[in-house]
Amino acid sequence: MTDDVLHPRSPVHALLADGTTVCIRRVAPGDHARLERFYEELSPENLRLRFSAASRRSAALAADRACGPARPGYRALLAETQGRVIGLAEYDTGEDAKDSAEIFIAVADGLHHRGVGTLLVEHLVFAARTEGITTFTADALSENHEVVRLFADLGLRVTRRFDGPEVRCTVELDEDDAYLSAVEARGRSADVASLRPLLRPKIVAVVGAGRKPGSVGRAILHHLHAAGYAGRLTAVNPAAHSILGVPCHPSVSSLPRTPDLAVLAVPAAVIPKTAEECGRAGVRALLVVTAGLDSHQAQALLSTCRTHGMRLVGPNCLGISNTEPELRLDATFAAGHPRPGTAGVAVQSGGVGIALLDGLSRLGIGVSSFVSLGDKYDVSGNDMLQWWESDGRTDLALLHLESFGNPRAFSRTARRVTRRMPVLTVDAGRTDAGRRAAASHTAAAATRTMTRQALFTQAGVTATRSVGELLEAAALLHSQPLPEGSRVAIVTNAGGAGVLAADACAEAGLVLPPLSPTTVDDLLAVLPAGAAIGNPVDATAAVTEEQLGACVDRLMRCTGTDAVLVALVPTALAEATGDDLVRALTRSPGRRARPVAVVRLEQALPVELLPAADRGTIPSYAEPHAAA
Repeated sequence: MTDDVLHPRSPVHALLADGTTVCIRRVAPGDHARLERFYEELSPENLRLRFSAASRRSAALAADRACGPARPGYRALLAETQGRVIGLAEYDTGEDAKDSAEIFIAVADGLHHRGVGTLLVEHLVFAARTEGITTFTADALSENHEVVRLFADLGLRVTRRFDGPEVRCTVELDEDDAYLSAVEARGRSADVASLRPLLRPKIVAVVGAGRKPGSVGRAILHHLHAAGYAGRLTAVNPAAHSILGVPCHPSVSSLPRTPDLAVLAVPAAVIPKTAEECGRAGVRALLVVTAGLDSHQAQALLSTCRTHGMRLVGPNCLGISNTEPELRLDATFAAGHPRPGTAGVAVQSGGVGIALLDGLSRLGIGVSSFVSLGDKYDVSGNDMLQWWESDGRTDLALLHLESFGNPRAFSRTARRVTRRMPVLTVDAGRTDAGRRAAASHTAAAATRTMTRQALFTQAGVTATRSVGELLEAAALLHSQPLPEGSRVAIVTNAGGAGVLAADACAEAGLVLPPLSPTTVDDLLAVLPAGAAIGNPVDATAAVTEEQLGACVDRLMRCTGTDAVLVALVPTALAEATGDDLVRALTRSPGRRARPVAVVRLEQALPVELLPAADRGTIPSYAEPHAAA
């Protein structure tokens, strides 16, 4: 949810291990009564482990210390949720030590093992480093296994020295890869957990579903019902008992069971009130499709979500979908249902989302989950990358992002995800005019072109310039293995088509290496007389289906080739038709190791996925530059 560090006066909202939200902030003098109440609610056993004695006086003194005047070498942070303090962590260098501080931690009863203490310590570690502190020490009872385990699991170097019933833990605050990896793994796990009520809800309520056709809420309710949503589906409408056969209730608070996900399709003026009602009822996630929120309404919505720990998609969005067979969630108002599959899609523009879903469906590429981010107040492309990384279904990620809330976090996440699956994006808002349009469209400033391009390059993200190009790239990466390098061999039955393909590859930064003498001899042995064996390979207009298949097979086995591009034009010289020549490409077992694509200049559509006997599909492009 956040990648920010704690500012002296600004709170940070973070996620616990179970996905719930807490606020981490510095203790202020006005917190004294709340801290006293926090300690008073601790059990005698919890107090004993914290202070080595069950003394309420010790608790009062601790509250006095935490809320006292600021002093060098001391810092106190608290964790709170819905106004309740649930954890406190402090460090104190004392009067003598300057680079070492003693640390104290207390967590509310019933909230252990959820990461409250760990989050507080992570923020204390950052603050301590900025003040030149290199070591934390903590004295605890040996039986206080919670604290001992907390330090051991941080990812920092920890030594323990036992002295009778007590243990002294010394934590080295050196920032190394092990610690950064541990922090990242904890954040990723918490983020995915927080998204489950949104993307795998067991109960969904549509708030604002109308009785008459034409309303967005009714359309979403219809989509959920028609798609066969496997969970419990309800609607909120004070003027109806049921809509489309779905039971209705007058308010969120009157629902018989608390929904995991509430879809809000009500006027902008009542969004803050409705969101507050959802939060008080215990709803864990909101999907707000409503557009046109003013700044006051927007701030109230976000504040409510943070206060009650609800994840938020939107506002101003098309909806979300998860095609898992055991769920079948389609909470969108798109014209049709996404085809089930393995491509994850996240967009800021609902219109772009509709175009992508239509294009993917035409190509036969199914979707694992789809999220229209809209104004992106909370859930972002970074969140979705982490979800797809762990959902066990997604193997291709498609993004349309007009802005990046935290480019550093996106880069770090995308860099990790691209090692497991291709990540494609549309480079939206790359001009001044585009950035102005993005600001008016989603109320978020688009990242500047050079910064964004560097971000994509560093993270290994494949950036395209249009929705069409995105679909073209998705077709290849969905159907073919990833190339190991940039070396391409071109085969054609017409010299001119080979020239166009060579130009397109060179302009895309690909390399056309010369063929080895052994490969040249192999190709001469299988191609018709008059074939020109270079790169491109001109197999001539007389090439047969068998000859073309043998040629591609040998090129795919060539160690100097990472991919093969076949450029074909229809001719009347050979018995084989254009379709026969394409079918020849599917019969080469060598294709399984390297990608192959075909260009058919007569093709009406920019890209198609053609049936292939051994791998399912093969991408076919109308233009060489699309394949390159």
